[in-house]
Amino acid sequence: MSATSAAAPDFGLTADCARCAGLCCVVPAFAASADFAIDKPAGHPCRNLRADFRCGIHDRLRPAGFPGCTAFDCFGAGQKVVQVTFGGRDWRTGPDLAGAMFAAFRVMRELHELLRYLTEAVTLDPPARLRADLGRALDETERHTLLDPRALTALDVAAHWRATNALLVAVSADTRGGTPGRDLRGADLIGKDLRGADLRAANLRGAYLIGADLAHADLRRADLIGADLRGTRLAGADLTGALFLTQPQLDAALGDAATRLPATLARPTHWATAGRRAPAPPFGTRPSGVTRRPPSIQPAPPRVAGRPSAEEPTHAR
Repeated sequence: MSATSAAAPDFGLTADCARCAGLCCVVPAFAASADFAIDKPAGHPCRNLRADFRCGIHDRLRPAGFPGCTAFDCFGAGQKVVQVTFGGRDWRTGPDLAGAMFAAFRVMRELHELLRYLTEAVTLDPPARLRADLGRALDETERHTLLDPRALTALDVAAHWRATNALLVAVSADTRGGTPGRDLRGADLIGKDLRGADLRAANLRGAYLIGADLAHADLRRADLIGADLRGTRLAGADLTGALFLTQPQLDAALGDAATRLPATLARPTHWATAGRRAPAPPFGTRPSGVTRRPPSIQPAPPRVAGRPSAEEPTHAR
């Protein structure tokens, strides 16, 4: 889970690790890279997971080589699975539940992230026709989160994502106005020099911005849903009013005290020292040891790290 978001205003969809069972430390696979110091198969506990389901190196994840963990948030899916779907039981005291619980978490993580975007969309004051559709989509998605384990894992979450994504696209277009900015959906901008770029109202859905330099860029009202901001330089950038930007995305980036953020998000604590500890690569180069992967909001089982995909993320279309 993101270690820097706990004090930030949110939409009521943030992780509560005390009510979970370490699911984000067990379910996803880790790939040894700039994000993780080790390889870890899916469904196996991380070596740093303690008996009380807490992380043994939580206070030093970045220097220990696990920055990917600091930029991951289940959006409250973990405690929903443990406390609601499985009635407070966990996979250690009930090992027979492990497979079903892990499968349920994969689906719940997708549903809770979708709830996060839908909830934000409502606050953007969309026209009445879209507002009504958003209300129905929120209700339907919430009902899905209350399914029993068998029905939850049988849910076609990809189909639900595709249907709801069309609504989010419409809200984004309406919010960005009749003359939206540049269309950079799914663009490969890894390591690009975009200092001072005018990206107002741009469509950056699913864009790869790993290691890119957006210092002093204007990103007001830009749609950043699913954009990969690992190691992205945001010093002095203006993200005021950026659409569908999440705390995990910011936690993966490198900003400073001059970076302007939406009021609902917190300035990551590591930004003050990130430049001294882990400088970004030179302009125009691709960061070494970073795996290019679809962002986590792609409607598929959530992956904290993974292999490249030739398919464009659904949400980037």
